[in-house]
Amino acid sequence: MFEFVRTHTRLFQFVLVLLIFPSFVFFGIQGYSRFTEGANTAVAKVAGRNISQAEWDAAHREQIERVRRQMPNVDAKLFDTPQMRQQTLDVLIRERVMMAAAVKLNLVTTDDRLQRLFITDPQFAPLRNPDGSVNKEFLAAQGMSSESFEQRLRQDLTLKQVMQGINGTVFAPASVAGTALDAFFQQRETQVQRFDPKDYAAKVSPTDAELDKFYKDPANAALFQAPEQANIEYVVLDVESLKKTVTVAEDDLKAYYKANEARYGTPEERRASHILVKAEKSAPAEARAKAKAKAEALLAEVKKNPAAFADVAKKNSDDPGSAERGGDLDFFGRGAMVKPFEDAAFSLKPGEISGIVESDFGYHIIQVTGARGGQKKTYEEVRPQVEDEVRKQLAQKKFSEVAVDFTNMVYEQADSLKPVIDKFKLELRTAQGVSRTPKPDAAGPLNNPKFLEALFSNDAIRNKRNTDAVETAPNQMVSGRIVQYAPAHTLPPAPITPTSANWEAPVNMRTDKAHVWSSDTPAAVEIAPKEIA
Repeated sequence: MFEFVRTHTRLFQFVLVLLIFPSFVFFGIQGYSRFTEGANTAVAKVAGRNISQAEWDAAHREQIERVRRQMPNVDAKLFDTPQMRQQTLDVLIRERVMMAAAVKLNLVTTDDRLQRLFITDPQFAPLRNPDGSVNKEFLAAQGMSSESFEQRLRQDLTLKQVMQGINGTVFAPASVAGTALDAFFQQRETQVQRFDPKDYAAKVSPTDAELDKFYKDPANAALFQAPEQANIEYVVLDVESLKKTVTVAEDDLKAYYKANEARYGTPEERRASHILVKAEKSAPAEARAKAKAKAEALLAEVKKNPAAFADVAKKNSDDPGSAERGGDLDFFGRGAMVKPFEDAAFSLKPGEISGIVESDFGYHIIQVTGARGGQKKTYEEVRPQVEDEVRKQLAQKKFSEVAVDFTNMVYEQADSLKPVIDKFKLELRTAQGVSRTPKPDAAGPLNNPKFLEALFSNDAIRNKRNTDAVETAPNQMVSGRIVQYAPAHTLPPAPITPTSANWEAPVNMRTDKAHVWSSDTPAAVEIAPKEIA
C-alpha cells in the first residue's frame, strides 16, 4: 500500500487539490465575507448614502481621542457606553444631513475664501507661521495633518452657510419690535434727589455695644473677612523670552530676505475697466460663438476710439455692477480676479486695451486705467523686520525643544526657580497680594485659572515648592512658587470714633440705614440711624 502511494505521489497530490481547494475557496471566502459584512453594515442612511458600522466606529474613536487630548487623565471607558455611541451617531447623521443640504443648495467654500479666512481670523493665529503658512508641527501635536485640517475647515464653513440661511431668517413679533422702537422714541421726565453721606455723618452715633453686636453677628462675618493672599515669584517660558537668547548670522538674514523678497514691499495693484459679454462655460457652443463675435465687434469699436470705452461699457457690458460706472472695477491686487482676467490686466500698461479674454463668465475686454505699488524695499530698509521674523521662527522651534526640559526641571528641582532661570536665561517675576481667583486688573498668567489653581494647591502652600509647568497660552509655560502666604482670616475690631474726621456715612436708600466706614479698618458697619431727615 505504501509502495503504491510512493509510486503514484503526483496522482495523490492532484486528488488532494481537487478535494481541498474548493472547500478552502468556499469556506475561506465565506469567512472573509462574514468578517467584512459587519464592518460594511449600514447603521443609518442619509440622502441615499449609507453610514457604515466602520464609519461609526471611526467617528467614535476620533471623539474619544479628541477628549483624551484635552483631558489626558480622563478614563476612556466612560465614553464607551451605548449612550455615548448613540450621541456620536446622532452627530454623524446631523453632519451628513447638513452636507446633503449644502450640495443641494450648491454651497461651496472656495480656496480663496478658505485662505483669506485662515490668514485674517484671530482664532487661527496659533496655527499660522509668520509667512502665513500652516504650522504643521502644531497640527501634528493635535493629531491632524494639514490636509485633514483643510478638509475639516472647508466642511465647517460649508455647514455654516447652511445654518446661515436659518439663523438669518428670524422674524421678530410685533411686541418685541415695539419694545425696541419705544426705547428709541419714547421720552421720560425724571427728578433726582441726591443725599450726600457727609451731611448725615454727625447724626450717626452707634454705641460700643451696638458695634460689638454687629461685629459678632454671624450674618455680618463676611464683611470682616480678609481673603486668602500670597506673595509669589514666577517665571514664564515663551517665544518672546526665547527670542532674546537667539542669535542669527547676517548671512542667514540676507538669505531669508532673498527667499521672501516679494513680501517686503507694496503689493502691486491695477485699476481697470472692462466690458463683459456674458457666456456661461456650460452654454452651448453656438451661443458662446455668438457671444465671442459680439465681443470682437465691441473690441474693434473701442480700439478705434479708446476714449469711448466707458460709453461702450455702459451700453453693452453684461456686468451690472460695473456697467453703470463705465466698466470701472477700481484698484485690485493679485488673487482678487479670476486667473485669465488677472493675467491680462497685470500684463498691460495704463491706457492699453487687451484683446478678447475668455473666462468662465464669458468674454472680457479690459482697459487698464491705473497702476500702483509693486515697489520692493531694500534689505537695509527691512532688516529689523527680517531679524524679528527669523528670531521668532527660531524661538518657536526652540520652544518645542526646551519645553520638556523646563517641565522636568521645575519639578525635579522644586525648591527654587533659579535653575531654570540660569539655564534658559529667563526673568524672575514677582507679584504681591495674589488671590485664588483672578483680580479684575490681572493680566497674563496671573489671570489664568489653571496657574492660580496650581499656585494655591496644598503642596505649593504647605511646602512652598514650585508648581508644575502650566500651559497658560499657546507656546507659553509658567511655573511659580509662594514666598509668603496669608490664609483667609477674620479682621479684629478696630477702635472706632464716630466723630473722627475719617468717618463717612453713605445712606442706603433701599433700607433707610446708614453705612459707617473707617479708613482705619476695611470693615463696614451698618446700623439703624437715630434720625434721618
